[in-house]
Amino acid sequence: MKNYSQNIRIKINRLFITLCFIIGLLSLSGCHDEPDFSNTPSGNLKALSHIIATRYCFLEEKGVDWDRITEEHLKLLSPNTTDRELFKICADMLATLKDGHVNLSSRFNTSYYRKWWTDYPQNFNLRTLEENYLNFEWNTTSGMYYKILNDDFGYIYYPSFSYSISETSLNYIFAHFYKCKALIIDIRDNGGGQLTNVNTLVGRFINQPFVGGYLSHKTGPGISDFSEPYPVTYKPSPEGAILWERPVYILTNRSCFSAANNFVAVMKDLPQVTIVGGRTGGGGGMPFSSELPNGWSVRFSACPMTDANGNSIENGIDPDIIRGGSEEEYASGNDPILDYVLSL
Repeated sequence: MKNYSQNIRIKINRLFITLCFIIGLLSLSGCHDEPDFSNTPSGNLKALSHIIATRYCFLEEKGVDWDRITEEHLKLLSPNTTDRELFKICADMLATLKDGHVNLSSRFNTSYYRKWWTDYPQNFNLRTLEENYLNFEWNTTSGMYYKILNDDFGYIYYPSFSYSISETSLNYIFAHFYKCKALIIDIRDNGGGQLTNVNTLVGRFINQPFVGGYLSHKTGPGISDFSEPYPVTYKPSPEGAILWERPVYILTNRSCFSAANNFVAVMKDLPQVTIVGGRTGGGGGMPFSSELPNGWSVRFSACPMTDANGNSIENGIDPDIIRGGSEEEYASGNDPILDYVLSL
């Protein structure tokens, strides 16, 4: 019965998100005629520019002059531009959006904006964690490392929301921590994954439904053409599940992106939760894909998400307590962020 309830909730959540995309795309295609672009270097770049101009959801928020950027990159083309040269020019144009959810994919390469995390300190070292804090001994389920630290702290390291979380696995984890006074959830270097896993995990820390954020979709080609925000409601885990009502510390760094960023935004509003570490990397738009005349695909942020107060989460979320450390500290076997929480 528990698994049935979980599956129904996951399907409803996926259906809701899918409907937002369908409504947005139908409204875009129904409001105006889509232009045809030729399969030439300039035609493909213009097609890419048009997709971003009409469907990308953060142009206004980021203050991007997309027309100017398009013109600058069109000037770099010639009739003899090769596919690899065209790819680089298009990728450089997309990089001006500074969005890790924006990718261009061809048969020979995929572009990716890496500076959202490479320009910041890492504040994490997996080998240091495994060797000096977990002593190479931990339990693993649903992609989570878990262990009791210093007798008082239940510790979970969750490296990716791409790992499906089962209600049964969470029951085993929280039963293992029944004597612990507090819980640490370490999501440093978690690049995101499935939002349904966010719903499952959040459900263990609430005893009644609450609105954890809002989602909108594009209703037209203009940069301000959005629907009214839809509330995203989170519900407690199914009856019989073990809930955690004691203090929770969530460890973050700049490499927390997309679904991990969303998890922090939702959990930060809960009274028993404290976020410790660095500002998250952001990624507050639901991604969608389209195609250029030459068959290359472009992935982009299509539906903006906010926190419960209506604040954009695209550019990351500040922790409650800022902590970091040098590369030398991590290399020498110390984890200043984890040490701080364990000292409380």
